[in-house]
Amino acid sequence: MASQTAPFVRLCLPPPPGGGGSLSFRPRSLMGALAIVATAPLLLGTADPPAWTRPQAPFPIAGPITYVGSEGIAAYLIKTSAGAILIDGTLAENAGMIEHNIIAAGVRPRDVKLILVTHAHFDHAAGVAALKRATGARVVAGARDVPALETGTPPGETSYGVIRFPPVHVDRGVRDGDKVTLATTTLTARATPGHTPGCTTWTMQIPAKPRPLDVVFPCSVSVAGNRLIGNRAYPGIVADYRRSIAMLGTLHADIVLPSHPELTDVIAKGKLRQAGDTTAFVDPTLLPKIVAKAKIAFDADLAKQAR
Repeated sequence: MASQTAPFVRLCLPPPPGGGGSLSFRPRSLMGALAIVATAPLLLGTADPPAWTRPQAPFPIAGPITYVGSEGIAAYLIKTSAGAILIDGTLAENAGMIEHNIIAAGVRPRDVKLILVTHAHFDHAAGVAALKRATGARVVAGARDVPALETGTPPGETSYGVIRFPPVHVDRGVRDGDKVTLATTTLTARATPGHTPGCTTWTMQIPAKPRPLDVVFPCSVSVAGNRLIGNRAYPGIVADYRRSIAMLGTLHADIVLPSHPELTDVIAKGKLRQAGDTTAFVDPTLLPKIVAKAKIAFDADLAKQAR
């Protein structure tokens, strides 16, 4: 009888806002894997939200920006005269879907020149390795997340354990204020550590009348299971969160495009945009509201963990 290889199993925890949880490993036997799968819901909770892997047709946002992610996790394509820039790769199982969406958006995979990573968590970075292979793009990420991305091991300590993902070589590590340019398009890296040490918010401007529009791709500032008290792997986490929330409050954003689209109703706005509303994504009041809520939520989480 031919030997059977045990499948790769990911046990999933209930995802907190702004991030999820799962643990991947290969059991020693097929029967062992089946037993784990059968008992996993009882031991660890529910699976990742179905929307995270549900296909979503690409749609234009504003200027050169197109949504190419799944229904539940965002990836953004920015077209330039010298190729395209991709922000985030989402889940590993979404890599093929994102490549298909890139093609549907009118860009050949080999014309994607840069992949910018917001942060080193599996739900946003796990697909980057496959997309780098498919496109040949250079990967750019926050310098403090480079070790995590290149080992596939997320940084810090969380309430849901270690969630590994396919490692990927980072071609350039950036710090606060560094700029990434392709043709005439420039994005600026703003360090927003806390969610991860190298969490990076990306900003850019797009042409518009009567003035250019400021676009912000915010890295998460949600606690999302991070250990705030006694985090030996990330002892400065609380101070980093506070600085990042304060810094985000200084940014001006006409358009806010988060990694989790439900945060700003990206998919719903996409339908309005497709129906002809060219200003569907424009809301200068949105980022201040997000920052205010994030501060309240962080203070509440910190107080709860300090009890």
